[in-house]
Amino acid sequence: MNYAAIKKYDVANGPGVRVSLFVSGCRHHCKGCFNSEAWDFEYGNPFGKNDMNELLEALDKEYIEGFSVLGGEPFEPENRETVLNILRTVREHFPNKTIWCYSGFLFEELKKSAGPLLELVDVLVDGRFIEEKKNLRLKFRGSENQRLIDVRKSLNEKKIIEM
Repeated sequence: MNYAAIKKYDVANGPGVRVSLFVSGCRHHCKGCFNSEAWDFEYGNPFGKNDMNELLEALDKEYIEGFSVLGGEPFEPENRETVLNILRTVREHFPNKTIWCYSGFLFEELKKSAGPLLELVDVLVDGRFIEEKKNLRLKFRGSENQRLIDVRKSLNEKKIIEM
């Protein structure tokens, strides 16, 4: 899997100061996407051991509240195995930090196809970006159709619990 960027001080993609990983590769091609260069699966650099160490070092600060994974599309089939390994490693090292994931896929789709990966996520921002529903006043999302989903509660209660 390639990645477009690692941001060590991100305040836009979840609460508090976060470390964010922008993966490469997305087939949604949403009109008005803020990160369209990351649609290309070959964009950026291959994610490797040094990158994982960089993430862990960046997360190992008291003021970092959590980790966010965006894209591109983290849940594209080509990205799932690497993202799963990244999230497992982050969860092992930092069990008290929150993990947020942004996806153009809906929670209902991911529940069927990405079980183990989804189970490592605390909050999912789901749904494609729709330019006609863009709203700059929304917190942590770009368009009104996107949902902030408490994944753990939703899986436990077997219904979508929005935040």
